[in-house]
Amino acid sequence: MISQIGNKEVKGAVLVLEYKVKGKQQQYRAIDEAIRTTQFIRNKAIRYWMDAPKEAKVDKIALNNYSTALRKEFVFVKELNSMACQSATERAWLSIARFYDNCKSNKPGKKGFPRFQRDNRSVEYKTSGWSLHPTKRRIAFTDKKGIGEVKLLGKWDIHTYPVKSIKRVRLVRKADGYYCQFAVDIDVKTQQRTGNGEIGLDVGLEFFYSDSNGHHEENPRFLRKAQIAIKHAQRQIYKKEKGKNQRRKARQRYARKHLRVSRQRNEHAKRLARCVCKANALVAYEALNVKGMVKNHCLAKSINDVAWTLFRRWLEYFALKFNTTVVAVNPRMTSQKCSDCGAIVKKSLSTRTHKCSCGCELQR
Repeated sequence: MISQIGNKEVKGAVLVLEYKVKGKQQQYRAIDEAIRTTQFIRNKAIRYWMDAPKEAKVDKIALNNYSTALRKEFVFVKELNSMACQSATERAWLSIARFYDNCKSNKPGKKGFPRFQRDNRSVEYKTSGWSLHPTKRRIAFTDKKGIGEVKLLGKWDIHTYPVKSIKRVRLVRKADGYYCQFAVDIDVKTQQRTGNGEIGLDVGLEFFYSDSNGHHEENPRFLRKAQIAIKHAQRQIYKKEKGKNQRRKARQRYARKHLRVSRQRNEHAKRLARCVCKANALVAYEALNVKGMVKNHCLAKSINDVAWTLFRRWLEYFALKFNTTVVAVNPRMTSQKCSDCGAIVKKSLSTRTHKCSCGCELQR
């Protein structure tokens, strides 16, 4: 999984390698405690920024200094690694900085005022607080939270990268267990394409995308196919008594079904994006405003299920990987204008076929 991409020379990229964590129940409880502490520090940093007087300058450095003050005030915060505490305040600063940027750019609508977090699921260490076993199949966390040494299960080749290139280590709680993610600083090498074609992609709900060569990629509809099982699992939650172990297990089964759908979407988008970028030198796609489109409650579920934004993100990554040019096209009037004669043919959203007086007839 790739988290961030560098510049066009494909340098300074961050590769995220994910392993399943195998440990004892007491170690899992210690991970949960570290995650709760991270959430506490982040929320306290947000409150510190909100309560600060106008003349006081609260920036990233000030929040890092505030994490030091929290370590002196609370024992459970001091038990967490100092750099992990700084990572928690950095999360708070990211939300604050995004709010400032949206205000300066006059972003329409809500500006994203920082909110308190209630469902944090990860704790992030930097270059200290952890120690990788020489075999690189185990990792030990050396702070006072009591996590200790845990096994790493997975097929990623972490042993092929030097320990110095690991910039962050993140423990994540998911529906099917706990995972350890390594953020590795690498230089991505470009690969040779299999073709030099030019293609345009039109994403949709009837088909995942239709290209300019006439090919229609089927829409997998992962959520729709799993909807019956998901609804059944959701009903089972409310049949269990609150506070009981059976209700907790029912919630876990429900969450695992959603996690499976999320992974299916990601793998599907990644596979198609790689194939498109590997075979073409130029890829044009629609720059859709997905956030605005999902406000239509009749189509919101289908739009979220098809995951256009995820597909676009993987297109941009593999474009750097295969040295492919990707162009985002303004979607305005693209379905109304005839591609042959240029005439405007008005049609409603329910009309799925383009028919022009010039004789051009295409699937919309």
